[in-house]
Amino acid sequence: MSVSVKLSAGSNFPSVRVNTLDGTTITLGRAYHGALWQMVVIYRGQHCPLCTKFLNRLEEYKTRLQKIGLDIVAASADSISQLKEHKERLTTSYPIGYGLSQKQMQQLGLYISIPRSEQETDHDFAEPGLFVVNRLGEIIVIDISNNPFSRPELESLVSGLEWISDPDNDYPIRGTLAY
Repeated sequence: MSVSVKLSAGSNFPSVRVNTLDGTTITLGRAYHGALWQMVVIYRGQHCPLCTKFLNRLEEYKTRLQKIGLDIVAASADSISQLKEHKERLTTSYPIGYGLSQKQMQQLGLYISIPRSEQETDHDFAEPGLFVVNRLGEIIVIDISNNPFSRPELESLVSGLEWISDPDNDYPIRGTLAY
C-alpha cells in the first residue's frame, strides 16, 4: 500500500502541464480566455464508458459555466493515439489533455489504478478527480474518487458554482481546516 497526499481546499493547485491533440500545451488550473476560474476534470481514459458519458454531459453545462467566468479542461493518462480514438465518441469542445504521468497523478492526490487486463488499457490510470481553481490558483472545490461511478452530479455542481461565484453571497473556500 502506498501513501497518498491529498490536496487541501484553499491550497495552491500544483503546476501540471499536458499536451492536447492540436499540439498545444496547457497548464491545468490556470484559467484561459479571460475566465476567472478553471474546472479541471481528470478522467480514467478512453476505456471507461462512464467517463465518456460524464465528459459529454459536462459539455451541456459549458455555456452556464462560461457565464460565471469558468472554463473547463480535462485530462487523462491516455496516449495521444488513445485520445484520438476517444475523440470519436466525445462531443466536447473544451480542451482535453493526454499523457498524465504517474508523478503528476500523485501531485494531484488522485487514486491510481492498475488495469485489469490489456483489453482495459495498457497503463496505470487515475481514477476521477474534479477541481475548481480560482484566479489566484487556489483550489476552491475538490472531488476525488477511487471509482468511476462516484462523481458529482453535474446539475448540483453547476448550480452550486453559480451560487458561490456571485459576489453578493460572499462564500468562502470551505474545508480549509484539513489535518
